[in-house]
Amino acid sequence: MPSETDLQITDTVVLPLSELHFQFSRSSGPGGQHVNRTASQVELLFDVGNSPSLSEMQRSRVLRQLRSYIDTHGILHLTSQTTRSQHRNRAEVVERFILFLQRALHVPKRRIPTRPSLGVAVRRLESKQRTSTVKQTRRRPGLAADE
Repeated sequence: MPSETDLQITDTVVLPLSELHFQFSRSSGPGGQHVNRTASQVELLFDVGNSPSLSEMQRSRVLRQLRSYIDTHGILHLTSQTTRSQHRNRAEVVERFILFLQRALHVPKRRIPTRPSLGVAVRRLESKQRTSTVKQTRRRPGLAADE
């Protein structure tokens, strides 16, 4: 059972908040004097390459799926600066982090190839025969089929 200091990513993956590191800086964009004085932009850093919470398979999956957000040292970088509040930006970047990891760790079900049933094959052939008959009746009378 995860505590308040843990993030529940999937049923099997729980990350302690201590593995996440946050950096704060001044936000860009409008906001007047407020934007010049507060460090409301939040950058979340997560060391995917050295995380003890991920198995080797999960680590390689995350590194492959989120490679555009991961630097050469194996650290995942996510930023948020959408609101004027550092607290809300921090909550937003943590939500995005959880969503990204859930998507990266999701293993799609393998499709089991099946063969079409006999009824489907028969209906397909009957449809093809009907189409052929319709096209033959559209021809001009008196033309041989093999000309």
